[in-house]
Amino acid sequence: MIAPAVVLLAAALAAAPAAPPREVRRVALLVGTNDGGPERVRLRYAASDAEALGRVLDELGGVAPQDEVLLLEVNRKGFYEGLEKLRTLLGEAKLSGRRTEALVYYSGHSDEEGLLLRGDRVSYGELRQALAELPADVRIAILDSCASGTLARRKGGVKRPAFLVDASSTVQGQAILTSSSADEVSQESDRVGGSFFTHNLVSGLRGAADVTGDGRVTLHEAYQFAFHETLARTEKTQAGAQHPAYDMELAGAGDLVMTDVRSTSAGLVLSDSLEGRLFIRDAEGRLAVELNKLPGRPMELGLAPGAYTVARELGGRSSRAALQLREGGRTALRTEDFGAVTGELTVSRGDVPKEVTADVPGEAPRHRAQAFNIGFVPGLQTNSLFEGPVDNRVSLSLGVATNARLDGLALALGANWTAADAHGVQASIGGNHTGTDLNGAQFSVGFNHVGGDVHGVQGTVGVNHAGGNVGLGQVAVGGNSAGGGLEGFQLSVGYNAVAGSTLGLQTAVGGNVTRGSLRGVQLGVGANVVGTAVEGLQLGVGANVAGSDLQGVQVAAGANVVGRRLDGLQLSSGFNRAADLHGVQVGLINVGGDVSGSQVGLINVATRASGLQLGLVNVAGTMKGAPVGILNFMGNGQLHGELYGSDITQLNLDVKLGSEHVYTVFTGGLGEKRGGQDEFASLGIGLGVHLVATERLFVDVDALASSIYVDRKWDSHWLLAQLRVKAGYQIARRFAVIGGPTLNVQTAFDDHEPLPFGKLVITEGHQVRITPGLQLGVRI
Repeated sequence: MIAPAVVLLAAALAAAPAAPPREVRRVALLVGTNDGGPERVRLRYAASDAEALGRVLDELGGVAPQDEVLLLEVNRKGFYEGLEKLRTLLGEAKLSGRRTEALVYYSGHSDEEGLLLRGDRVSYGELRQALAELPADVRIAILDSCASGTLARRKGGVKRPAFLVDASSTVQGQAILTSSSADEVSQESDRVGGSFFTHNLVSGLRGAADVTGDGRVTLHEAYQFAFHETLARTEKTQAGAQHPAYDMELAGAGDLVMTDVRSTSAGLVLSDSLEGRLFIRDAEGRLAVELNKLPGRPMELGLAPGAYTVARELGGRSSRAALQLREGGRTALRTEDFGAVTGELTVSRGDVPKEVTADVPGEAPRHRAQAFNIGFVPGLQTNSLFEGPVDNRVSLSLGVATNARLDGLALALGANWTAADAHGVQASIGGNHTGTDLNGAQFSVGFNHVGGDVHGVQGTVGVNHAGGNVGLGQVAVGGNSAGGGLEGFQLSVGYNAVAGSTLGLQTAVGGNVTRGSLRGVQLGVGANVVGTAVEGLQLGVGANVAGSDLQGVQVAAGANVVGRRLDGLQLSSGFNRAADLHGVQVGLINVGGDVSGSQVGLINVATRASGLQLGLVNVAGTMKGAPVGILNFMGNGQLHGELYGSDITQLNLDVKLGSEHVYTVFTGGLGEKRGGQDEFASLGIGLGVHLVATERLFVDVDALASSIYVDRKWDSHWLLAQLRVKAGYQIARRFAVIGGPTLNVQTAFDDHEPLPFGKLVITEGHQVRITPGLQLGVRI
């Protein structure tokens, strides 16, 4: 079975504070994984489902951005790392005495045994255990996937009433919601742009589920709305009806408020007289809310400020309204705000009586099939001889040709304009337009435009645009854009833009942008930008940006940026940044959050590092690996000064910088060659390791190279290499005594003799002198 989305959601949003009120901290883990493994069909909307729920929780659910962990396209290891981050956030909240409410959301594949993440499995038993171990007052799991009802099966115990009075925030325990029963599949839809269950859940959380009209949506209301809407929308699908389920283990007084519609900075108020099925889309064409509005009472929806269009279906007729939601205001939507629109052109699956020739309001008019169309302009063409829309197989025009549908070939010197769908080829010097879907090809010098999906190729010198998905490719000198997703390629000199996700190739001299996820390759001279996760390669001269996770490689002359986790390589001559690094960064400046890998560059910076930092300057808040560089600054590492004497130089100062176990040492010394004659100085640098024997006893082993300057002349002819072993005893937190043996190798250059250091000589030649030595001093 193929599951569109498994949703784990652990959130509990309390309604009213107890007395005295306790501050509440809500944290969320949102996971979206389209890839269930090699034997599973790749999903399309798992990542966007997780992002849609995250937007609602951020705008209406009281989850701060820093308390939201979004993971896209992760495997079992990444899933558990996300749970660990969630536990850390909850632990911080517990220390401050706050009430904690946790949300864990997973969207992807599953079966009867557990979640399926990129070929890995997390069993339902493991999931229940992980959920129970979260240190939160309330935990909720919601599964939207095939056979997800398995998790909701009770294995003993007594079901308590799911919800009590909405009076306080003393509810504790956990709840599990599932999108389907144990033996059912869960489904996703191109029409809603996501899974049915998650789409309906998000609509409910935005206010569609607020049956009491108090401006708040409880867990019970959200579940009931999602249940009925999902069941109604899947009863007639090929996969069959989908029955959401739940298992509650909650105790205490109060209901769980999931969202507060009144907390958003903008609101849409549906008037009491308004009725019909409403489809509310944002400026980018995304379906934000879908609901059936009943007359008799007003309803408020929580939405972000911006432009929206609302389509209404009532009594077989369609109407539309456009509106602008402004910051800090409430916008009313009334019946009179809607205007009639022509119904969508469709193919009937029943018999249409031949005598029906007149247009019916709200219905598509009858089409006439005419094999050929020949003309000059829309008014001077053979299609103009007939009333109503005309469909053509072949259209030839010296100017501009228009038709309703095309099923064949259209050639024009000016432009081809097809109002609905086209099956075949449109070619012109000016441009080509198809109102809905294209199955075939468009070729032009000026532009190509398709209002819906493209299943084929668009090629032009100017600009290509598809309002929906692109199924094969777009080639242009100017630019290519797709309002939906891309499965294929975009090639241009100017730009490539995809509003959804990309599975394939984007190549441009200017720039490539995919607002969703990328699974494939972006090649650009300017910039490559992906809004969410990347699985593949970004190669750019300017910059590469992945808004979420990246599994693969980024190569740029300028900068590489990964918004969340990097599993792979960043290579640039400028700047690399990744929030979490599980791989390698190579560049002039490398910046990472949690680094489990290597940073190689001039300057390396990490919040927490457990790998290698190799550079001139290394900085880490917490280092559990090996910094190798000239300057190493570690929050949990070493910063020591050592004052000591030796048999070579009577006064020495060492400065040690580094991690707990690896350090860089800078050294300087003053001494006399023999009998108070010929003063000299030494300056050097070295690398060492710090070994802890007991709480107070430690040993440092390092190797140094120092230049020797005689009689205050700053041209050196001698090099002193030393291998040192120093034992230390910590008397106080910032004070220790140190001492130990050294092996000194002195080399002379430019026909100079070695300086007479040390009384015990192991070996001595014309230019080399090897002696043992001793150092004693203190560490501060």
